[in-house]
Amino acid sequence: MAAFSYQALDTQGSETSGTLEADNSRHARSILRERGLYPTSITTLAENRQGQQRLRIGTTELCLLTRQLSALLSAKLTVEQALQAVSEQTDKPTARALLAAVRSEVMSGYSLRAALDRFDNAFPTIYRASVSAGEKSGQLPFVMEMLADYLEQQDALRRKMLQALLYPAIVTTVAMLVIIGLMTYVVPRVAEVFVQSHQVLPLLTRALIASSNFLRSWGPWLLLLIITAIFAFRQALRDDALRRRWHLWLLSLPLLGRHLRTLDTARFASTLAILVSAGVPLLAGLDAGRQVMKSLPLKDAVATAADRVREGASLSAAMRQTRSFPPLLIHMLASGEATGELSAMLARCAKLQQAEVENRSLTLTTLLEPMLLLCMGGAVLLIVLAVMQPIIELNALVK
Repeated sequence: MAAFSYQALDTQGSETSGTLEADNSRHARSILRERGLYPTSITTLAENRQGQQRLRIGTTELCLLTRQLSALLSAKLTVEQALQAVSEQTDKPTARALLAAVRSEVMSGYSLRAALDRFDNAFPTIYRASVSAGEKSGQLPFVMEMLADYLEQQDALRRKMLQALLYPAIVTTVAMLVIIGLMTYVVPRVAEVFVQSHQVLPLLTRALIASSNFLRSWGPWLLLLIITAIFAFRQALRDDALRRRWHLWLLSLPLLGRHLRTLDTARFASTLAILVSAGVPLLAGLDAGRQVMKSLPLKDAVATAADRVREGASLSAAMRQTRSFPPLLIHMLASGEATGELSAMLARCAKLQQAEVENRSLTLTTLLEPMLLLCMGGAVLLIVLAVMQPIIELNALVK
């Protein structure tokens, strides 16, 4: 059976679309008619690039599917049977369609790796490379279990970082809304009273009124300008040369630079660990590890190290010569090469680097929260002082 994507009309004439499994397109049309649908377009997902683009699932769902596949393969089910069982188990339509499409490719004679390559938007590079190594070594259940562990660790790290940034983001948003509300609603009404009193206003009050007038007159245009600048900057970062300079600048920052370097090192070490343990050749593992990194200068450093390894240098020596990675990674690589336990040392290094990222994120957010509160309090204090100063002076004159 093959997986098909379809577009059809229901009995009311409304358009609908989806995926289904059938022996051929004629069988697919027959199934749709039995459902009361009138097909207008039917294509196999393997041929429909747009359909492939839509078949994307989240990391959490991918972790669960991988864990289930590992258990079923360990129970001696074939790949086709395991995919069918997991497809029936999941209640997510997108995941079910994706598994059905992969299964149809496997039934057509493709290997699991080749089937996953047809849906590269849903399965990361490390996933497909590890599956290929598992198929070649006959250890696919073990590799799938390692992949599930890896994906869960990466998802946990991402969640922790998002949770750490959630409170500062909320505080910043509330602070901006409060200040904008004071400047655009409260201050103008207070300013009208001061203008009618013909009182000579203090410098702080005049500055506040001028800022309020500017924000009311030009605020929407200023917001549009900021959004346009952000969009233009994101478009400009598509240029590799500019993005490389931007990443170099980020890496040179005192705190953020080390944080980003450690985060990419953790990604690289964990990816290389799982690929080496799965039997992937070192050069292929370095290429896959480079692709999961975000920073272009660090990716260039890995590519340079791979060239030196190809020429006969050890991995630790090649990585040391780049002068781009933390000493911990270099020493762990040297130890792994000396003891023949490279994958274990890489996994340990990834764990240590991930712990460092988590601790630094917690420290930074712990410091950021009171700083944001102080900034918000300071801004509100300035507004209150600017409003109260003329009132205090007026009371003094009356006395």
